[in-house]
Amino acid sequence: MDDRILVALLTDVFLEVSDHSRLREYLLEAKGSGATLAVLPELPLNPWSPATRESIEEDAEPSGGLRQQVFSRMASEVGIALLGGAIVTDSKTGKRYNTALFYDNNGQLIDRYRKIHLPEEEGYWETSHYMPGTDPPTVIPMPEVTIGVQICSDINRPQGSQILRAQGAELLLVPRATPSETYKRWRLILRANAIMSEVYLISVNRPFSEFGIDIGGPSLAIAPDGEILFEGTDSLAIVEIDGNKLKTIGAQYPGYLPRMVDLYAQGWSELTGNE
Repeated sequence: MDDRILVALLTDVFLEVSDHSRLREYLLEAKGSGATLAVLPELPLNPWSPATRESIEEDAEPSGGLRQQVFSRMASEVGIALLGGAIVTDSKTGKRYNTALFYDNNGQLIDRYRKIHLPEEEGYWETSHYMPGTDPPTVIPMPEVTIGVQICSDINRPQGSQILRAQGAELLLVPRATPSETYKRWRLILRANAIMSEVYLISVNRPFSEFGIDIGGPSLAIAPDGEILFEGTDSLAIVEIDGNKLKTIGAQYPGYLPRMVDLYAQGWSELTGNE
């Protein structure tokens, strides 16, 4: 990766069309500060519909739908890469998926990732709204940095971040929607994943409670040695990613330990069907 890149964290949601101008202002400010990439929370243009079990048709959209068009247009007009997300309906199966969407600075959709691990509990009735993804995460090679994407609960199963690191990920992006009351545990999990995977990790949270459900707590940017680069609820924050630190961490313990991909793949294969 480059020696130095700047990344913007946008701890905000944009639920109405009238809010899109605010999103554009944030992105312009981020670009003006030197950021080449902006990261939004989980489903940033949607209300938090998993607050109830009721599935609403308008919360989802087909591939290339209106929310996706907003992300593409914003990225293109501002000239900044952007990680957004939407509930996207598969055109072949009709199934809905919580989908992270990565656009380059020309507004081109470069990659999409479907959330795999779905909570099913009070305020987070996610299996009632979309299906779990069925594809493992893969990296997004960009000119400045190689990126991996997971969504919220996925980070609680560290094999995903380990697979991404083994593929060459240098920066993990983890949009989320988590309760403020469990923030200490999320902070620990996110930090641990950054350290164990030897990657920079950025996780942007939804900012406030919705439909009476506790959502909120800081967004985080974490270095591969566990250093907290940013922790807060500022609507816009800019952090620096240092490629030289990645090289140093990778050469130190435990970075130099082999990942034993074949060995662990064998162990996992023996458990297939025994989840």
